Amino acid sequence: MIAPSTQQMRDLGEQARLDIFEDAHAKYSLSICRNFLNSALFFRSERIACYLSTASEVDTSMIIERAWRAQKRVFVPIIESQLKMRFVEIERNTRLKRNKFGIWEPYSGIEISPKQLDVVVTPLVAFDENMNRIGMGGGYFDRCFSFLQHQRQWFRPKLAGVAFECQKVEKISPNPWDIRLYRVFTETN
Repeated sequence: MIAPSTQQMRDLGEQARLDIFEDAHAKYSLSICRNFLNSALFFRSERIACYLSTASEVDTSMIIERAWRAQKRVFVPIIESQLKMRFVEIERNTRLKRNKFGIWEPYSGIEISPKQLDVVVTPLVAFDENMNRIGMGGGYFDRCFSFLQHQRQWFRPKLAGVAFECQKVEKISPNPWDIRLYRVFTETN
């Protein structure tokens, strides 16, 4: 049997995410966020990076809100045209705009080096039990966190994937440049 290609797994993961009914999407997102918020990763972190979710992704607004209430600093990714990603602090009154991919980003804010982040709540389209992930295909996270590739121990940041259990696939064959996740949070764990 021929293993599915990365693009096929990306398509299957995206379709699985889209097939979740609206009420189940909200319920599962809440469970996933609670699982993350009850973890040592959240409690031990002071500088949290978190993506601003689109319609089919896990809704991360609860993570951001709870981090603010816990006096933690929250940073969100900004995509640049040179295939780079940087992280800028977001606060309750931060003005947002949509980028060329339709993703919300702040107009401005305090920038932080990715190496200074404690945990990064990471979007994904598919994942496996070995903490391999498939994203949307731009490679932004892999390039941004390439410094983690040769670390023998996970110091920081820890990349925490958030996904629906239906996005889990049997096995992903990672590329040499792919950065593994530290952990994946779903509605079941």
